[in-house]
Amino acid sequence: MGQTLMANQRLARLVGLGDRTQPAAYTPCMVIDEGSIEGISPALAPFIHKQDNSNLPGTLSLHSRLALAIPFEETGPSWSTRLGHVLPPSMEDADNSEHGETGPLLAVSWQRLRHDSVLLSEELKPQVVVLLDALQLAGRPGKLAEALFVLRKRFSSSLIWCPAISGPDNLALLTWMGVDLHDLARTWQCEASRVLLTNSGPRLCEETLDEEVSRERHVEIWTQEMACVRRAIRDGTLRELVEQRVISSPRMVEHLRYHDAIVNQQSTPSTLSVVVPPSRALRAHGSATLQDPEVVDWVNFMSTGYSPPSGLDKVLILLPCSERKPYRDSRSHHRFREAIGNTSAHEVMVTSPLGLVPRDLERIWPAAHYDVPTTGDWSADEINRITEMTSSLLQRNQYELVINHSGVDLDTTGEVPFINTRGDASATSKEALSRLSEAVSTAKEEHVLEGLANHHRLMLEFRSVARRQMRSDTWMDGLRVGGKPPRWKVYDGQTQMAQWLPDRGALSLTKAALPRVLEHSSLPCIHLKKGLEWKGDVFTSNLLSFDLDFKEGGDLLVLQDGVLIGLARASIASWAWPDSPGRLAKGHHRL
Repeated sequence: MGQTLMANQRLARLVGLGDRTQPAAYTPCMVIDEGSIEGISPALAPFIHKQDNSNLPGTLSLHSRLALAIPFEETGPSWSTRLGHVLPPSMEDADNSEHGETGPLLAVSWQRLRHDSVLLSEELKPQVVVLLDALQLAGRPGKLAEALFVLRKRFSSSLIWCPAISGPDNLALLTWMGVDLHDLARTWQCEASRVLLTNSGPRLCEETLDEEVSRERHVEIWTQEMACVRRAIRDGTLRELVEQRVISSPRMVEHLRYHDAIVNQQSTPSTLSVVVPPSRALRAHGSATLQDPEVVDWVNFMSTGYSPPSGLDKVLILLPCSERKPYRDSRSHHRFREAIGNTSAHEVMVTSPLGLVPRDLERIWPAAHYDVPTTGDWSADEINRITEMTSSLLQRNQYELVINHSGVDLDTTGEVPFINTRGDASATSKEALSRLSEAVSTAKEEHVLEGLANHHRLMLEFRSVARRQMRSDTWMDGLRVGGKPPRWKVYDGQTQMAQWLPDRGALSLTKAALPRVLEHSSLPCIHLKKGLEWKGDVFTSNLLSFDLDFKEGGDLLVLQDGVLIGLARASIASWAWPDSPGRLAKGHHRL
C-alpha cells in the first residue's frame, strides 16, 4: 500500500494513501464494516473490516475500497490475519504463547507487546497494526497511552487502529496519541440508544430544533470533526484542538495527562520541534498547556541546560512578557530598554507557560510563537514553575543581584539580593520605570556593568541560539557578526559562515561552515548508502544510519562513505525514522 507523509505534528500524521502523486485517501480516516458502506464515502472510510470467529482462534480481515496498492489500477490491497488468544490486561504477566500471526496486518495485545520477541524483529514492517484490547486498556490508568507510545515509535510507517474506542469526541485526542484508523462501534451503540455522539460527547437530541438520531447525522458529525482534525494537523494546531475537546470528559483528560507524562519522560528530543514555520503557534489558553511536551522541554532546558551568554552573568533583570512576539518589538519593551540602557545586565522575561525566556532566546521556537492571555492573573502552578526556574537559574550561575520588574512576587530568601522595582504600579508607569532606571544605574557602578557594542551583543545571542538549536556553539569561536539587519551574517574573516533568518528564528549555515561544524560535532549526522548519487532529499531508500538526537526542523550533516557531502533539514522528528513514509529530510546544501 502506497503511503506519503503529507503533514505531521508530534505523533499525529496526515498520510496520503495510494499513489504518491495523487493520493486517493488520507489519514486519519475510518474503518467500517460491510453493513455500514451506504452513505459513507471511500475518502472518509477507505477500509472495510470483517472478523470471523466461527473457528477459534478467529480471523480478522481488512479490505481497501480504493486502489491503494501499486500499480494503483485495481481496488486493493486486502489482508487477513489469524488472531491469537487475548488475555485481559490485568493478566499482563501471563504469556499464553499463542500470539497470532505476523504480516502486513498485525494484531497485537498488551500481553503480546510484553512477551512476544518477534515484534522486535527489524524485518517486521506491517502496513496496519491493530491493538485488539484497546477498549480494555482505555479503562486502566495509563495503559492505553503506554501501548500507543510503544507502537507508534516501533512501527512508525504503520497505520494504527484501536477498535471500539473512537468517536468524534476523542478523534483529535486519539490522533494526537498516534492512532490513524477509527471505527464506528461507539457511534452505532449510541444510535441504538437513540443518542447522538458529537464532538463534545454523547447527548440526547434537542427536539425543539427537530433534531433526530440518524445514520446521516452521525456521518455528518464524523465528517466535520475529521475535517477539523486533518486541518489542525496541517496548520500545526492539533494540540489546541485536543485541549478543547478533552475537557468534555474526565477520562480523556486522564489519557492526555498520561500521554504527556510518557512523552516527557521518554522521548525528548525525538518527538519535538526545534525550528518551525513562522505560522506555527503555541496557544497556551488552558492549564493543560503547562504539561505540553514542547513546553516541558523548554522548562527542562532552562532549568538544567541553559547558561547566560558570557559576560552577562552579574546582574539579572526580570521583566514581564508582552503580547507581541518577539518581546523586543513591543511598545512596553521599548520603554524597558530605554530605562535599562546599554548594559551587560541579563534580561529575562517572566511568562506562562514557558516560565522564563531570556532576551537572547526570545526570537526562536517556542518563545517567539506562543500565545497566552495577558490578564496579569497567575495560577498557583504558574507561580510555582516561575519560582522554581528562577531558583535554578540563580543556583547554577553567579548572579550578584536580581532586579525584579516582573510583577511576580518571587521568594527572595536566597543569598542573591533582590530589588523590586515594580511595586504595585504598572510595569510601564512613570514611577516604576523611574525605579527600574535608578536600580540599573546603581548596579552599573556597584557591579561594574559595561556597555556592549551591538555586534558583540548579537554574537552572544547567536551563540546562545546555537547552544539551544545545535549540540554546541564551539564552532563559532573566533567568528564575528556583520552585515545589515534583520538578516545579520556571521563571518570567519571575509568568509560568510551563516546568516540569521528572522522568519525561521534560526541561523542558516553556508557550505563553508559545514566542515567546521563537523569538526566540532555541533550537529547530528546522517549517513547515506554507498554507491547512490544524492540528488534530491533523504528517504528511507537512500538512508544508511543516523544519529538520534535531533528534532523536527533541525539541521543534519549528511555523510556518505565517511565523507561530508552536504546538509539537510529534518522533515520529521527522529521518532519516525527510518521508516516514515515520504521524505525524512529536505536537502539544503550539497558540497
